[in-house]
Amino acid sequence: MEFRLTARIFEGPAGPWLRLMRFDRPIGIALLLWPTWWALFLAGGGRPSVKNLVVFTLGVIVMRAAGCVINDYADRDLDPHVGRTRARPLAAGELTARQALNLFFALMAAAFGLVLLTTPLTVLLAFFGALLAGTYPFFKRFTHLPQIVLGAAFSWAIPMAFAAELGRVPEAAWWLYLINLLWVVVYDTEYAMADREDDLKVGVKSTAILFGRYDLPILAGLMGLIVAGLGLFGLRFLPHPAWFAAVVIVFGLLQVQLFRLRNRDPKACFDAFLSNHWVGFTVWMGVMGAMWLR
Repeated sequence: MEFRLTARIFEGPAGPWLRLMRFDRPIGIALLLWPTWWALFLAGGGRPSVKNLVVFTLGVIVMRAAGCVINDYADRDLDPHVGRTRARPLAAGELTARQALNLFFALMAAAFGLVLLTTPLTVLLAFFGALLAGTYPFFKRFTHLPQIVLGAAFSWAIPMAFAAELGRVPEAAWWLYLINLLWVVVYDTEYAMADREDDLKVGVKSTAILFGRYDLPILAGLMGLIVAGLGLFGLRFLPHPAWFAAVVIVFGLLQVQLFRLRNRDPKACFDAFLSNHWVGFTVWMGVMGAMWLR
């Protein structure tokens, strides 16, 4: 019943709009939400304000939707040539480019309304976050490193969350920012590996193409930096057994991803990307355990 209802929602009159915002694929919301919650709960000592929790959770949903819309707008001429994206609403002609742009600006206005409920510093930081979100999709046209720009954009909620809770952005926020940026590069490279052949045909650039046959050792190295960064973060800011237990579990989850990627099968690469939800959840559980059991 629930599956059929969901299918009807995305196939009905509102379906193209919902699919343009990628509400039929909530993994992106999860990957953006977990680091936001890491920051909120750390800054709030395990109990962030209800207002900030609601504002940032809604903000993640709205900004992720806006990012998907502007991404599809930027790729509207490329998506029809990629097997996994040719059915997207703009690529399939269900919606026009003007409609997509109007939706993008409406979502950005909604996000700005939400951030106005926080602190002046958070509002100031939001302007740079909006710039990152709006320009990221265009970087893949002229650099092989759009994943770094995506990492900068997806991580920007971390300093914003600290600013909202504390009125400042402490050193711990920037540690988390860099760790999360590396994590985004890893999982978006996995995502790009699933599309590598199609991207080569249409001329889209990515770290998956840049790394080439060295993709697996480079990903392994980046994963090592993530685990090391999480360990050092714990030693410096969160010296609690619950945090280090989470770091060990993250290490295991990343090793499973590498095993899945070993043959570079597109479906396996996409499955590895999807499994990053559990990495984000595990880190959040480490934060919660360290905050609540101390």
